[in-house]
Amino acid sequence: MAPFFAGVAVAVFAAHAWCTPTSQNERRQTTLPSFVNTYVSLAPIVYLHSTENYFPSDLGAQLANTQPEINYTVVSGAPNPLTLDNLDSLNALGGSSIYLTSIDDTTSNPQPQWLKGVIPDATGKTNGAVSCSIIVCDYGNGTVDAYYMFFYAYNWGGEVLGLNFDDHIGDWEHTMTRFSNGVPQTMWYSQHGSGEAFEYSAVAKYNGGIRPIVYSGNGSHANYATSGTHDHTIPGLDLPIGVALVDYTDNGYLWDPTLSAYYASVSFPSGTTPVFAAYDSTTPVNWLNFVGQWGDEQYQSNYPGQYDVFGQYRYSSGPTGPEDKDLDRGDGTCPSGLPDPCIIIPVLLPGEKV
Repeated sequence: MAPFFAGVAVAVFAAHAWCTPTSQNERRQTTLPSFVNTYVSLAPIVYLHSTENYFPSDLGAQLANTQPEINYTVVSGAPNPLTLDNLDSLNALGGSSIYLTSIDDTTSNPQPQWLKGVIPDATGKTNGAVSCSIIVCDYGNGTVDAYYMFFYAYNWGGEVLGLNFDDHIGDWEHTMTRFSNGVPQTMWYSQHGSGEAFEYSAVAKYNGGIRPIVYSGNGSHANYATSGTHDHTIPGLDLPIGVALVDYTDNGYLWDPTLSAYYASVSFPSGTTPVFAAYDSTTPVNWLNFVGQWGDEQYQSNYPGQYDVFGQYRYSSGPTGPEDKDLDRGDGTCPSGLPDPCIIIPVLLPGEKV
């Protein structure tokens, strides 16, 4: 991997043949405030699975290939084209009821190329795809949460007894590192609506350095601290022996999310509503305010290929975005609202390999 320079954060905007360019093939470098560079230099390195088919994806391409719908009907009065600068205008036209719905038939064979994302190059960079957002929440008391938001155009949910479940358009995953006076303390790994929290000292570091390693589940992109087999049949419990719902991780494709990312801060000056701000005058931030779903609504039962088994569907709805990931965690590392108490794991779990 090429050396990482914390003093400069790179955001790349380039066109693919199958999508509208995020910013007309321009490459922009943004110099971040020195204190933010701490959180960039300690950002995770992600290992995508060696058989991964759906790679990190460009945020702008997702908008170019979708249209806003409510109840399977195109929203009237929506801006055209949708951009990262005007996406939040949809909040006044239906907000959380809106689904960014694929214009193409996503179940065709082969699938549209934009769903596949971009394979990281030899340095770990997703060339032509801004596929990450790093969001910093400073509580003003020495505690800072740095959120590393990872975006994929498609989620492949995996198979159970030969049946495929939980495929959906759009996939937001994240880790969060909590800092105290600039020193990393704990980490959160998102997994299927739940996740795990670890002491920062416990997780493996890339090349024995300071950047934590994240292992991305094959297709589902759930984040794990170890490679191997991860049964997630019980939400929030990562078992090393596959039973039913299983993710697989390994040291496959190396991805450095910081090399193609947007950077922003978030604060909560008036309660629970987040206020996002860029660190320069050109980075888009309005898209972070969007409260709708980043994918299709769950396909109806008569849709070709759709089926359900005990309420589990082949094709499910797309996810909400960063705005909905509990960015104001106060005293805790884990998101609020989880059914189980937040346990900070002091060591890597046995039975799994690093």
